[in-house]
Amino acid sequence: MTTLTMHRIQLGQAGAAEQLARLRTQLSTQGNVVSARGRELTERVFGEALPPVRVVERICEDVRKRGREAVFHYTEQFDRVRLDATTLRVDRAEMAEAHAAADAALLETVRRVRQNILAFQLGLLHQTARLAVAGQHELRLRYRPMRRVGVMVPGGAAAYPSTLLMTICPAQAAGVAELAVAMPPTPSGAYNKDLLALCHELGICEVYRLGGAQAVAALAYGIDGLPPVDMIVGPGNLFVALAKRYVFGQVAIDCIAGPSEVVVLADATAPPEFVAADLIAQAEHAPGASILVTWHAPLLDAVEMALEKQLVQLSRGELARESLEQFGALVLARAPDEAIACVNELAPEHLHIATENAEELGERIDNAGAIFLGHYTPVALGDYAAGPSHVLPTGGTARFTSGLSANDFLRRSSVLAFTRAGLERMAEDVIRLARREGLTAHAASIEVRLTK
Repeated sequence: MTTLTMHRIQLGQAGAAEQLARLRTQLSTQGNVVSARGRELTERVFGEALPPVRVVERICEDVRKRGREAVFHYTEQFDRVRLDATTLRVDRAEMAEAHAAADAALLETVRRVRQNILAFQLGLLHQTARLAVAGQHELRLRYRPMRRVGVMVPGGAAAYPSTLLMTICPAQAAGVAELAVAMPPTPSGAYNKDLLALCHELGICEVYRLGGAQAVAALAYGIDGLPPVDMIVGPGNLFVALAKRYVFGQVAIDCIAGPSEVVVLADATAPPEFVAADLIAQAEHAPGASILVTWHAPLLDAVEMALEKQLVQLSRGELARESLEQFGALVLARAPDEAIACVNELAPEHLHIATENAEELGERIDNAGAIFLGHYTPVALGDYAAGPSHVLPTGGTARFTSGLSANDFLRRSSVLAFTRAGLERMAEDVIRLARREGLTAHAASIEVRLTK
């Protein structure tokens, strides 16, 4: 075992801004970080070394043109599983059987967590808004749920029942009628008994043995045996994130939710072992980006020592070590203001503020997917049980987008109803603007009603 060596960055020094920019982008859709196995597979499937964005374009266009045949081809090439029309979709009896054999304690946990999520998501649902002027007009903003949503659930290195809960429950809170779940045909995906049991518990009828970019394309364009959806949600690797970006416009998406990341903003009151545990928790996703930002210099060495001590005790310790060394950093700021500016620039998926005045500092954060305040609010609470969805923007995209919530599954329509008196009151303004724009037919559509 080698000694842990993490990047160290001192803000204000030459090159610090460039180092931070690299940290922010290397696991984003611009980073093109692919495993050696992924590169080898790409070259074997396509006969040449292609960047991830080109791989995704090729797969999505092939699925759009050839449908199910292309999906089966890429599933066999990438997942080593040969699907056909009878094995594409998981039989409901198989899910019921898995549920009957499931661990009772696990199902009880699922029910409690589901209630936590539903309680939070139902409480924040948009409500129809009305503005009425008596005798003249009524304006409304009306909400309707998405008709059909596709849910991407990872299933490569590990099984993620939490992702099912954090995507399906907000959709159900919004009233989505049809949910199609896509999980890779792996022991950690659509062949995982716990995941199938959980789908049955949540009332999911459609589960497909599909993963990667080909699953995103199948959901977006539709194939024989899998009708197209209106929206695709859920996290995934770089190829899934790129595929969601590619099909956006054909369907809606939640956000670019790629490899996991955390920034811990800490001061002298932060226990080093707490901070180390939070950094490792995201790094063990492998890949996962973990960054400590502090203005208390002694904390850097203390956290690094705590990391060394904890890594050797964990089953995924070596994977987490690789992520910490490749994608992690220990960042020293000269003052709290500089540390906060750094965090806003990074725009992390998860931000844990481990300081004495966490609430106050949290109000100064503009860019973060989810913010965890205080020494006893680890990110794992949000990952698994608290209530807000753990599907969050990554790669700096929290600057302009937000994490998944029940409201994302709602479409809004404005509804207008005018009386003649209401029309007469606004007619002059509408006619003047329409004529100014040269759209005389617009003006005429008002005038014809006033002269009748």
